Amino acid sequence: MKKNGLITPVQKFIKAESFSGILLFFVTILALIIANSGWADWYMYGLQYNIGIQTESFSLSKPLILWINDGLMAVFFFLIGLEIKREIWIGELNSIRKASLPVFAAVGGMLIPLLVFLLLNKNPATSGGWGIAVATDIAFTLAILQLLGNRVPLGLKIFLTAFAIIDDIGAVMVIAVFYTEEVAWNLILYAGLLLVVLYVLAYLKIHSKYLIFLFGSVVWLFFLKAGVHPTLAGILLAFAVPISQRINETTYLAKLKTIVDRFAIATQSNKLPILSKDQVEEIDNLESWTDKVQSPLQQLEHRLHTWVAFFIMPVFALANAGISFSGEQDVDLDLAINIAVALFVGKTLGVSFFSYLGLKLKLAELPQYVSFRQVIGVAMLSGVGFTMSLFIGNLAFVGNIDLLNSAKIGVIAGSAIAGISGYLLLWTTKPKP
Repeated sequence: MKKNGLITPVQKFIKAESFSGILLFFVTILALIIANSGWADWYMYGLQYNIGIQTESFSLSKPLILWINDGLMAVFFFLIGLEIKREIWIGELNSIRKASLPVFAAVGGMLIPLLVFLLLNKNPATSGGWGIAVATDIAFTLAILQLLGNRVPLGLKIFLTAFAIIDDIGAVMVIAVFYTEEVAWNLILYAGLLLVVLYVLAYLKIHSKYLIFLFGSVVWLFFLKAGVHPTLAGILLAFAVPISQRINETTYLAKLKTIVDRFAIATQSNKLPILSKDQVEEIDNLESWTDKVQSPLQQLEHRLHTWVAFFIMPVFALANAGISFSGEQDVDLDLAINIAVALFVGKTLGVSFFSYLGLKLKLAELPQYVSFRQVIGVAMLSGVGFTMSLFIGNLAFVGNIDLLNSAKIGVIAGSAIAGISGYLLLWTTKPKP
């Protein structure tokens, strides 16, 4: 899908996510090496080091690990919110016909792993880990698809992207409903009022990134103090970013021609080795009109994607994937195995069966050049939970380092099995001509 040598936005997104997935793989290996080396004590000390401000009337002090999981990951969830809004309004989820197969796949990919975990789990103390198996890591899975090159059609990558975004919506709902306790509703009300103001401004096509940042910071703090996981503020804040342009392309093109003509005239009369006042003014006009023609949502998503893919997610992986395998750790093997099985077997069965069901009921159709065997391959790959699974694990077993480490082992093992199995199946599948 290239036009005049240009890569489409979908391909750019897939390429960035793929590189991010490869980086995550190396950072995960690095975290495991550090956690089992002579640097392990420094690693743990650094993650538990308290950072913040403390006064008589106000306290905002947290260990570094929580600043990463509650603070940086709020930006990650903000980006997810932007992607969800884009897909619902103008992307692969903006019609029933487009969304039907990814919706079937996502429902099966959340429901069946949950049931598999609950059926296998016999320990009431670990029952809260059921949410770990519902997540899919889009970066890792797209990275694996990218390694397959032309053996995988673009339609399959788009299907996986859409299905993973729906899966993210489900994971966010799981966090909001099942992993939030003792809510201070008055603070949620204050946060809601600020969000309503932003929603009204967005409806009126009034957008200020500074106002978004200011209100967003306050909403994040209200959520944190209210007892609701503050990363949810990122999702809600994303829907306050307008998706429509303030001017259309025709108006922009007319302004562009005027600016070019004026700049040309100013250039002819300028004899200095630097830009003249008139030239600088026209450049400022160009920047102003260029800013207006871009969708605020598209602009923010583009700028944040690099930061999230190549900084926030690797930092999260470095902080959360470090598991010590020393004899001092009390590993719950049953929990680790249950999570691994739920991720691999549950996701494979859930995504495959529900996709087949949607096709048989004629409520969905396969993307162009995609075979059902390839859908099964993607179903296997969807068991790569990693980022979201580790995140939910932190919420499910907060304060219990042994169960948390056991859950991490299950996530990494299940994700590795799912990734290798899906890759091998897709590699041995002959592409459609």
